[in-house]
Amino acid sequence: MTATAPVCRSCGSENLSLVLSLGRMPLANALLAADQLAQEEAAYPLDLAFCPQCSLVQITETVPPEQLFREYLYFSSFSDTMLRHAAHLSGYIAESRGLNSRNLVLEIASNDGYLLQYYQQRGIPVLGIEPALNVARVAQEERGIHTLCEFFDATLAQDLRLQGIKADVIHAHNVLAHVADLNGFVEGLGILLDDHGAAVIEVPYLKDLIDHCEFDTIYHEHLCYFSLTALDRLFQRRGLIIFDVERVPIHGGSLRLWAGKADKVQPGERVRSLLAEENAWGVDREEFYQEFARGVENLKCSLNRLLKGLKEDGRRLAAYGAAAKGSTLLNFCGIGQDTLDFVVDRSTHKQGRHMPGVRLPIHPPARLLESQPDYVLMLTWNFAPEILEQQREYLQRGGRFIIPLPEMHIV
Repeated sequence: MTATAPVCRSCGSENLSLVLSLGRMPLANALLAADQLAQEEAAYPLDLAFCPQCSLVQITETVPPEQLFREYLYFSSFSDTMLRHAAHLSGYIAESRGLNSRNLVLEIASNDGYLLQYYQQRGIPVLGIEPALNVARVAQEERGIHTLCEFFDATLAQDLRLQGIKADVIHAHNVLAHVADLNGFVEGLGILLDDHGAAVIEVPYLKDLIDHCEFDTIYHEHLCYFSLTALDRLFQRRGLIIFDVERVPIHGGSLRLWAGKADKVQPGERVRSLLAEENAWGVDREEFYQEFARGVENLKCSLNRLLKGLKEDGRRLAAYGAAAKGSTLLNFCGIGQDTLDFVVDRSTHKQGRHMPGVRLPIHPPARLLESQPDYVLMLTWNFAPEILEQQREYLQRGGRFIIPLPEMHIV
């Protein structure tokens, strides 16, 4: 079945195949204020497609980035897991590459400075590029991180290079999937990267999404879902080589790529090994993705059956985590106010708002102890250990968490 997108976002092929349709969905991070509840929400098709030409998995709809990212409600520093991840990675890179006050570390989609703060504490100059006005303001005013409030592309990279800016390390974490112009973004990396510099890129890994049925990571901000094969072809097209790769557990399973200029680096053993592994499991074959679609429908049925049974038994239910993935799960599965009483989230920027589509109210986590629902559906399952530790008292009082993914279970 041919998808509606005219061309592949990476190679330009017009031969895309539909993998999964989640129907029309509201924007996952478009949380509603109380005065917006009477208004109709915009909804867009959410269809996942596969490109047999370059192996890129992608959605077919592009919502303008200004609509998605100029005012953003995700602040990385509200997650202890993200802060630990950033502190460990920055320390390793600073020491292994011998960075000092003569170097520059740049991050694209630098959010609230959660990562760059650790380099700055070591006396290493930093520059953040962050398109969300409210988030960039926090990075500058609260952490003193020099931040350009811009969308990154080859044009911006060229402008910065003309100003004499080049980076020894460029971080791009969980941003490449948000980019419509993949070739322009990667070209921009090459423009700004020092000849012997390294781009460190993290993306959720397609294989983990497929293996663990992580369909809730599909939403309009995430335009692409990457294998190393698709990334390798993209980067080579723009004059960069992925010379190292590792799988990391963050966000339900991610790839961390190390890329450099094509005339300076060669693919290492871990790159060659993972490319061969992907070829073996069928990254280029459409049949591989068909089983994923069946698994999504099975999970939807199982979760709804569980929640329906609990409600029929008179149990009170709530949810934890007003994240984008939670919006996808709730709306696709049709889990709304007739099933859940409310959602809680640590972010003060989300509290007092309502989940898109299903319009569930968002409260601080303290609401769990105040109301003591019998079960809490963990929408931010990728941070399960952190949340279970934070909610120890709720659990000790007899509360239970339903963790829907990667395998549905109750703790």
